[in-house]
Formats: sequence, C-alpha cells, structure tokens
Amino acid sequence: QVQLVESGGGLVQAGGSLRLSCTASGRSFYTMGWFRQAPGMEREFVAAISRSSAVSKYADSVRGRFTISRVNTNANNMVYLQMNSLKPEDTAVYFCAAEARSGSIRYVALRKEEYPFWGQGAQVTVSS
Repeated sequence: QVQLVESGGGLVQAGGSLRLSCTASGRSFYTMGWFRQAPGMEREFVAAISRSSAVSKYADSVRGRFTISRVNTNANNMVYLQMNSLKPEDTAVYFCAAEARSGSIRYVALRKEEYPFWGQGAQVTVSS
C-alpha cells in the first residue's frame, strides 16, 4: 500500500525557516515533488527532484529560498523541503507528491497531473 506522510509544518514569522519532510513507502518512486495550495487558489508547483537527485526544479517564486533534497533507501523514499527567508505569501498547505511511471532517474515531473500519489498536506503559516 502506497503511503506518503508529511511532517514539519507550522507557524513561523516572516524571514524564518521551516523544514518539511515526507516519507513515501509501498513502492519505489521516480520524481518526488512539493506542491502548495493557498485558500481559494489552485494547487501550484513548488519544487521537484529526480530519483537520482541529479536534477531539481523550482518555481520562480521560491528559487534561491527553498531547497529540495531526497534520500532513497530499500524501505522507502524520503523527500525534504528546506524553506528559508519565508514570506507571508508562502502561507499554504504543502503537499508531497510522487510518481512511479517515468522510468527515468533524471526526469523531473512539473505538472500535478503527472503525480498519482499524494500526501495529506502540511499547513505552513508565515506571519508578517
């Protein structure tokens, strides 16, 4: 059974940092990524990383402030999102996502439609 479990959300002041973690189990995954959804908004891409960790992509709004990384073990795949210099506009529910169809250790999926597996979401609130 595939499971993606996020942790690490919370409340932080503007300029602060948070680190999100996601443990994906049940099978091996290729691209893993983070998306976010603010109230009344569409779910949007934040960052994604290839299976080999050789390739990572970021949304323009977070590039230079957020860093995605991952660790693959025999039991599961973990992906992390280090968020620095947080801004009030970063406030959203953050979702971990994974795909297992690309078959490439360097491919990075950017569209949410490419991800069949999702976590439950972690609330990140940045106060001004």
